[in-house]
Amino acid sequence: MNPVVEWALYLFLISTAIMALQVKGLLAAVGALTTFSFTAALLFASMGAVDVAFTEAVVGAGVVGVFLVTAILQTTRKSVD
Repeated sequence: MNPVVEWALYLFLISTAIMALQVKGLLAAVGALTTFSFTAALLFASMGAVDVAFTEAVVGAGVVGVFLVTAILQTTRKSVD
């Protein structure tokens, strides 16, 4: 793969990790983590590890994202803001 594309994916991976740490909302953090996992899957595919990329895309970006969103929607706030 083109090295410029790989470096762009690396920078996007780092920026999504920082964004996941900085956002205030939980759903936004889950979105950033899902984007992080999908970007990591793209990097694995560009390195030739297609089986690892597929597993990362399915588990990291798919199943874990659904579990996290479900867990967030099942919780309630104790205090009224």
